[in-house]
Amino acid sequence: MLMVVDAGNTNIVFAVHDGDSWIGVWRIATDPQRTSDEYAVWLLSLFNLTGLKREKINHAVIGTVVPAALYHLRRLCRDWFEVEPLIARAQLDWGFEIRVDNPEEVGADRLLNALAAHQRYQGPLVVIDFGTATTFDVVDRDGAYIGGVIAPGINLSIEALHKAAARLPRIGIGRPQAVIGRSTVPAMQSGIYWGYVGMIEGLVARIQAEYGSTLKVVATGGLAPLLAEGTTVIARIDPDLTLDGLRLLAERNPPPIWNKDRMRLLESD
Repeated sequence: MLMVVDAGNTNIVFAVHDGDSWIGVWRIATDPQRTSDEYAVWLLSLFNLTGLKREKINHAVIGTVVPAALYHLRRLCRDWFEVEPLIARAQLDWGFEIRVDNPEEVGADRLLNALAAHQRYQGPLVVIDFGTATTFDVVDRDGAYIGGVIAPGINLSIEALHKAAARLPRIGIGRPQAVIGRSTVPAMQSGIYWGYVGMIEGLVARIQAEYGSTLKVVATGGLAPLLAEGTTVIARIDPDLTLDGLRLLAERNPPPIWNKDRMRLLESD
């Protein structure tokens, strides 16, 4: 079985694929200081509840945009599952070109989304990921990654608004029925929700104008369904896009060789 780890700025997602389908998907808050043993206590408890055996894991892949978390996640795979994880990097075989100035700067999550989106929907595409940041990534007709847009995530905007303006409260995210708010909270909710919908529509229109043709828009991330309610621009919602990207990347690249005795010698030096 394959274990995939998607480490984002807010949450880390662990999932297990049995070759046919996902048989477990779990989330934990991102904390770069959390040790491999702490991960193991939490994750193996969930394995037990699901009826999974850790001995069944024979391959692992990690995609992370939090470099500080990588050490402990790699140790988790080595110490508790005895596998050397594949790390999602630009240098791997992605099956497509990365046509940007500095491929190494592109976040692994963006390349993973591009890989899975092209596999499922074909290009050309715009992939919108509603995470800590809201990213728009453009996939060419042949599947090549050709760049995109990075904007502040909706939760970051809400927090910034609350902290920077003394009289504005912290609000939840929801779709207001009216654009014109008649008190402070509805006005803020309208600005956040319809403001983001306007950003989505405006950026997609500008991307398509610059690209020179219509692109199918695929959205992922926890807020994708809510924001898709307010616009017809988003054609598909795919919550497992990044996980499927990790799975496809693991299928394309040979697993790293795990040598437990050699690792012990290196760590003792």
